[in-house]
Amino acid sequence: MKKTFTLNIEGRNRDRVLDAVKHDVRKYVARERRRALPPGVDFLDFDCKFGLSQATAAVAHLSALTSLIDEAAKGGADQCYVEILAKAGHRQTRPKAVDEAAGNP
Repeated sequence: MKKTFTLNIEGRNRDRVLDAVKHDVRKYVARERRRALPPGVDFLDFDCKFGLSQATAAVAHLSALTSLIDEAAKGGADQCYVEILAKAGHRQTRPKAVDEAAGNP
């Protein structure tokens, strides 16, 4: 999903528009996670970018997107750009030294 959301829509409450934007982001992620995984893939990972425009978008973590949208709205932004791309994720085993340091045998 690559989309620029307008945060100021005439005739609509700004808070409701903000809720709708966050709902669209969550709905897209949930839809992607429901898809069947290709062979050899353990989970879906997401590459995310956020900015006030496509040109100024910076890499962001998926869990930080809603707070970034809130910050943009509090800053008085008229629009925000959200990019979420699903990619194949592969689980990696932890090194044995990390497990022992954490107290796991």
